[in-house]
Amino acid sequence: MRFAGSANLFFCSDMEKLSVGIQKSGRLSEKSLDLLKESGIVLANGSRKLLSSSQNFPLKAVFLRDDDIPQYVYDSVTDIGIVGENEVLEKGHDLEIVERLGFARCRMSIAIPRDIEYKGAESLDGKKIATSYPNILGTFLAENHIDAEIHVISGSVEIAPGIGLADAIFDIVSTGSTLVSNGLKEVEVILESEAVLVAKAGLSPSKQEILDKLLFRTRAVRKSRDNKYILLNAPNDKLDEIIGVIPGMKSPTVMPLAEEGWSSVHSVLNENEFWEIIDRLRDLGAQGILVIPIEKMIT
Repeated sequence: MRFAGSANLFFCSDMEKLSVGIQKSGRLSEKSLDLLKESGIVLANGSRKLLSSSQNFPLKAVFLRDDDIPQYVYDSVTDIGIVGENEVLEKGHDLEIVERLGFARCRMSIAIPRDIEYKGAESLDGKKIATSYPNILGTFLAENHIDAEIHVISGSVEIAPGIGLADAIFDIVSTGSTLVSNGLKEVEVILESEAVLVAKAGLSPSKQEILDKLLFRTRAVRKSRDNKYILLNAPNDKLDEIIGVIPGMKSPTVMPLAEEGWSSVHSVLNENEFWEIIDRLRDLGAQGILVIPIEKMIT
């Protein structure tokens, strides 16, 4: 009889688990699940049910409406949550942003009919603004000493000016195409938002340990997305200059080639600097440049 596998499975399913609130559908949900999957965390049945537990990591996911997640974390129904920063700020609960995750980026902006002239925030004085985010908008108006009426509606905010419900709107903007199709123009960006991992202060030591392990994994995944591994052949008389261009994580790996006067250089480049550095390497005589994706990056 084989007991080892069964014992491990029993232990994993019965041990204390960290609970995470995840949006039950939509782009943020997909990106959150992708991040967990790439971190080696497998959830049974994904988002097809309210609660899904991992058998290979002490974590369970609770699938919720995005605007409910801050409340669930604050009430300690879930230990942590992955949610848009805009939802955290709108709810106003005392939560810690543990990690900025770099996906589901958007901006929250004020938009007005495109045929209306905009002369700055003071143009909003005395106007009616429709929004689903009254707290964020109210803070902006108060900070800028603007006396405007906030009209709270849920969904289809962009149609409000067209039907005479409001003079302007305050809403999430991704590409801006929805504004254009409704005859609006973006005039004031109030907030840049992205997905964040939030927690309430006071996690138990055991759950904090699990969170630290989760962060270690997700950071390794995210670092790998932002970097590329490169290999190139460099003339030895240009080696010092080439190394100066690509210092790598600590320093590049340099190995002599069979052909005298040449070396192979291995390093890591950040995606944001990639093409600029590649051009400089070519100018310095680098040849045979290979670029390889990184699956995980542990630092």
